[in-house]
Amino acid sequence: MSTTIENKVALVTGANRGIGKAIVESFLNHGAKKVYLAVRDTNSTKELEEKYGDKVVTVKADVSNTKSIQDLAAQATDVDIVVNNAGIGTPYATIGEDFEKDFTNQLQVNTFGLLRIANAFAKTLVDKKGALVQLNSIASLKNFPQLSTYSASKAASYSLTQGLRADLGAKGVQVLSVHPGPVDTDMSAAAGFEGAAPTSDVSEGIVTALAAGDFHLFPDDMAKQFEGAYQSFSDNIVLADFSE
Repeated sequence: MSTTIENKVALVTGANRGIGKAIVESFLNHGAKKVYLAVRDTNSTKELEEKYGDKVVTVKADVSNTKSIQDLAAQATDVDIVVNNAGIGTPYATIGEDFEKDFTNQLQVNTFGLLRIANAFAKTLVDKKGALVQLNSIASLKNFPQLSTYSASKAASYSLTQGLRADLGAKGVQVLSVHPGPVDTDMSAAAGFEGAAPTSDVSEGIVTALAAGDFHLFPDDMAKQFEGAYQSFSDNIVLADFSE
């Protein structure tokens, strides 16, 4: 199954900056009819509202809060594509005084956030035969010591994304798991990554991957190195049908 952007209604969490903002702009440039800008601070999307007018609609959303996401889904019942981009990535190692608090916070947003979005929008996406896009990371495949708890939260979200592919995919919903390497965002800067890829690598890659009907997207140069090494495991284990 595949999904084109033209004339579709999309919703992007964390749409006010970084990768989320780039996804909004790529979708609109590729003909999206409307994009919901789902953000915690509704004053943070003024630039996008001024640029795109009534093609964007700002809505309040906090992926760490179940009721907030349920309210969001009740408001945005016309969506064809949901992009769960919102996430946090505090640099934190495995050993540390506040490891439990840090890991819990990252799970609440990065992992349970995906579950909240998927459950709240499942009926709409099934009815629309739409698409769910989850921003994971190459850190879902390898633990980066300076981002250890983040890596673990993304590994969990990637596992859940595979479960969503099996569940929602059987009901006609395309699921796309996106695995960027370091991208030019505040999180990459805080983690000390240099030579980060532009956010447009991710946003344009999503458009292409949806049209191709792909499950995985490794959008930038570093991510593509992971893709080359991971391809055999993906084909023979992750995407294989073990039901027989």
